[in-house]
Amino acid sequence: MVSLEGIGIVYPARDGPIPAVKDFDADFPAGTITAIIGPSGCGKTSLLQVIAGLRPPTTGRVLVEGVELSGVRSRTAVIFQDYGLLPWKSVRDNAELPLLLRGMHRRQRRDVVDPILEELGLSQFVRLYPSGLSGGMRQRLAVARALSTGPDLLLMDEPFSSLDALTRESLQEMLLAVHRRHDMTTIIVTHSIEEAAYLSDVVLVMRGRNPGGLLGSVAAGHPHRDEPRFLEVTTKLRAMLVEGAYR
Repeated sequence: MVSLEGIGIVYPARDGPIPAVKDFDADFPAGTITAIIGPSGCGKTSLLQVIAGLRPPTTGRVLVEGVELSGVRSRTAVIFQDYGLLPWKSVRDNAELPLLLRGMHRRQRRDVVDPILEELGLSQFVRLYPSGLSGGMRQRLAVARALSTGPDLLLMDEPFSSLDALTRESLQEMLLAVHRRHDMTTIIVTHSIEEAAYLSDVVLVMRGRNPGGLLGSVAAGHPHRDEPRFLEVTTKLRAMLVEGAYR
């Protein structure tokens, strides 16, 4: 679905260019969930922005379904860490926003969005505003808005980082269910080793900054938290993160 070939990201600065990511190669097979973890400042979010078409790479290229990416594509949905909800719009209006921007008529927007809000348990809150929602509900609304466009590629940047443990686990279950029902390829940036192991088919581990890059990968396979495999995967990821912090 997605291939990264020799991706490099360099930021200009007064004292000279700052390399953020160097020589990053990776493949993301269709229908899988891949997590990207690494030390703070290693370029995870920058890499996600490149995959989203929001930032061109300094070097290398991104291929989506074999076609080189040259900007934002219509079937890629992005959920940012702060959810990106508009506080002056209701739940329904926030979920419909991408369709409104595409010029879709109101009745058509409702036909698309209302079943998604029902699926995510938000149908009885359509008239509320984001300020009246819990953190978990705001996250579900961000997912609903992303799904409204019928994406085949979903990118998530620290989607559950601000939530309490129980809400976080509940939304992880929701994400797995949504991923299965909507036939998407999903890429998640996270700081949580446990989240990466639980959600992912494969976890990519980045090395530390100056510049960041790919240290290695671990096949996770969505192990349940009470399985020995879960401990095996998290232990391996933790060891790789420690190694990557000093490389």
